[in-house]
Amino acid sequence: MLVAPRIPEVCLSRGGMSWQRLSATAAVALSLGLSLSACTHERNGPVEGHFQDFQVSKPVSNAVTVCHAYTCKMQTKFTFTNADITEIKGIFKKVKKDDGASEERRAVAYAIGWMETRVGKVIGTDKDRAGMEAGGPGDPTQQDCVDESTNTTSYLLVLQNNGLLKHHTVGTPFAKDQLWRGVAGWTHWTAVLQETKSAQRWAVDSWIYVNGENPAIVETEKWYIDGLGSLPVATR
Repeated sequence: MLVAPRIPEVCLSRGGMSWQRLSATAAVALSLGLSLSACTHERNGPVEGHFQDFQVSKPVSNAVTVCHAYTCKMQTKFTFTNADITEIKGIFKKVKKDDGASEERRAVAYAIGWMETRVGKVIGTDKDRAGMEAGGPGDPTQQDCVDESTNTTSYLLVLQNNGLLKHHTVGTPFAKDQLWRGVAGWTHWTAVLQETKSAQRWAVDSWIYVNGENPAIVETEKWYIDGLGSLPVATR
């Protein structure tokens, strides 16, 4: 039960909040005349902590556990073959115009899009629609931002395991919310890359678009600052 002294604590725990509960929480807070400030949910620790939080196996070499049906309710094993890795390496070679960090992020975006398509055709998430919807929870073809950020992190680790990340390391996923916006500002998760030279963190958000589209890759401080309706465009 939500009581007035605890309103500031609606900054969500890992795993998010149901659509109904979010709306109810915001409504109660507003009825009490209290403000809900934006919150950022960080984990100060290795990426393994995210997988532990959602009880998902961390990738081993090229084998991943794919989350779907919302909040990792369903988990399916998938292994990228040697031919898959060769294809991904070819994407990096084709996309990169130089050996800098910016071009590496562009290549990552195309690689993640390809990996989503490859996995989706096997497990059925190729039918995943952009964003989220009321009928999505429990549907094995659909993925919310917890699924997407977890899967993207797994795919980034596969890229890292194969020596494709020269200028970045895989960071720990994090979330932001802006509950004062109501449903438009509810908790949203993203995968993260950290640039090794500058320590700049980059959000890698594949939830925004349909399965197989390139994720948006933007500085974390510029990601999700104006609500879910104005998230960044796909990186190309």
